[in-house]
Amino acid sequence: MERKVCVVAARIINASGANVVQGFGLQKILCTLAYATANESPQSHDIGSMITKEVENTLFPYIAPNGSPRPFIPLLAPSPLVPFLTNTAPKLSGKCGLNFSAVSGLMRTTAVDCFTSFAPLLANVICCPQLHATVTILLGQSSMQTGMLALDSTHAKYCLSDVQQILESQGANYELRRICSIHSSNLTEGLCPVSDVNGVESAIDSSKLLASCSKVDQVNECCSKVCQNAILDAAGKVAMRDGGLPIMESTNMAAKASKVDDCRRVVLRWLSSRLDVTSATQLLRGVSNCNVNGACPLLFPDTANVAKECGTKIKNHTTCCNAMDNYVAHLQKQSFITNLQAMDCGAKLALQLQSENVSTDIYRLCGINLKDFSLQVGSQGTGCLLPSLPSDATLDPTTGISFTCDLNDNIAAPWPSSLRSPTTSCNRSISYPELPAATSAQIGGNEQYAKLHLLTAALLFLLYI
Repeated sequence: MERKVCVVAARIINASGANVVQGFGLQKILCTLAYATANESPQSHDIGSMITKEVENTLFPYIAPNGSPRPFIPLLAPSPLVPFLTNTAPKLSGKCGLNFSAVSGLMRTTAVDCFTSFAPLLANVICCPQLHATVTILLGQSSMQTGMLALDSTHAKYCLSDVQQILESQGANYELRRICSIHSSNLTEGLCPVSDVNGVESAIDSSKLLASCSKVDQVNECCSKVCQNAILDAAGKVAMRDGGLPIMESTNMAAKASKVDDCRRVVLRWLSSRLDVTSATQLLRGVSNCNVNGACPLLFPDTANVAKECGTKIKNHTTCCNAMDNYVAHLQKQSFITNLQAMDCGAKLALQLQSENVSTDIYRLCGINLKDFSLQVGSQGTGCLLPSLPSDATLDPTTGISFTCDLNDNIAAPWPSSLRSPTTSCNRSISYPELPAATSAQIGGNEQYAKLHLLTAALLFLLYI
């Protein structure tokens, strides 16, 4: 099966501050960003034209007779990963006692997942879930020496700052805490009354929890919730260990929920201390991925214009579809999303439009597919959907940063039959004949998935805009 291929050009940030990704189709997967020199004004360039010319004049001669692309490095770019492979010494506080050496490999993976300018584009799916997992495992592994599963507020600030410094020294985005909304309070016990290993183990059924979560079925866990329910049950038991009224008798539902959620974090740290780093990572990423795929991360602008052109009885199909295309174009400037997130985004937008008297299935009318909700690559503006299972970006000294990307998924966006139609992928009554397979990209058996390579030299361009 022939795979669609692209060369991705990072266009100049527009007046609204949104990142836009454009591309140009080829016959093999090779995606690279544009590069501009520091002494030139990015606003003076037509990046699309520049890259098109660069591709025509430079890239095609590098396609080998057997069709395998050779690494493409823009002529203006320095040696690709030299500034990033040589780690700078992080400026640590000296006041954090966490065992960073126990998770050194995990920190490197996180730095790549959250690499500089790509972090905001991969935040919801790859970067932030990995960062939160890393912090959880760091606390869990350190508890094996300290016996504590939480830090006080003072040390939490120092330790989170040190995490940021270490990751930044390895190439991660310097605004990672803001991008991922992680705060020093995430390293404390919060409202949970128990913060030590002995306290947790005296409150929970350790063997039952480990049996449920030591090996998470990443394909079915989001629907079966075997591990998630075990964690929630353990968190509830830990939350009641404060000598006061049972948590279920609390009249403040919000406080009760916050208390259980804080204890859930403590339980996850305990689990991380009982597993090796790799297994703990798979556990945390698998469980968090249920939340990732469970909600659309996109921000939806005002739909008034679409409702005006497509509402009630459509008078002009062309005008309606133009309004819809313009609207979707705003969504395509936000971030990479998974195929299941795209399904939810499509349903969410459809329900919004239905509430505004748009009764016609304008997805079918205007040819809107799931991939139309993601960042676009390819000469025809093909959307890059990430796989629904947890995945990481990878770093290669030659090709740079890459991640698994579905470029060929032409599944029609879902148009609910009513305002109350369920959209969850766990609802077996919903028929999606070509529902994105969660495992195909992971086992490498589906040629519709390919690696999207982003030359790190191009990051220098992004840093100037």
